[in-house]
Amino acid sequence: MNLNPPMNNNNTATDTAPNPSSEAPSCMEMPMENPTPEHRWLERFVGTWDIEIEVSPGPGQPTQVMHGTEIAQMVGPFWLVTEGSNEVFPYRCRLTLGYDATRGRYVGSWIDTMTSHFWRYDGQVDATGRILSLDTEGPFPGESGLVKFREVTEFITDDHRRFTSNRQNAQGGWDALCRMTFRRRA
Repeated sequence: MNLNPPMNNNNTATDTAPNPSSEAPSCMEMPMENPTPEHRWLERFVGTWDIEIEVSPGPGQPTQVMHGTEIAQMVGPFWLVTEGSNEVFPYRCRLTLGYDATRGRYVGSWIDTMTSHFWRYDGQVDATGRILSLDTEGPFPGESGLVKFREVTEFITDDHRRFTSNRQNAQGGWDALCRMTFRRRA
């Protein structure tokens, strides 16, 4: 590997750096992407939400009910960021969600205070425009490796939505683990 710069006939280095006046546009000249209807669809999450959380600890055990809060806002026209918390124990979570126009898919991530796993989302909105299904993989207590999950959000009205976290079972079906009801604060 030659680390010496090219030399001209006078034994001085020639300038091989790109010419700043070349035809490549600067970052200030690059056109901004236009948001699509799919990006605008994310705006329906924006606001402060009260949450009722129902967790199924396991077969034959009573459902636990907790309450929490979510604050959701857009970062520019493309990305949704939410932060949630639970009133029962010190739990916090963050969701990022956007639409990858190149792939034609909703994409996102999830982090929380219960695990070091970085959850990656990939999904679609159904034909009704009310239901978002996001697929991901992550750890599950008592199982080795990663397990498939499907997270489904259904807008009942503009101010009321339901979320269900489902784990794929051995038969390929989905078992609901957690259900949340969100109601927008006035």
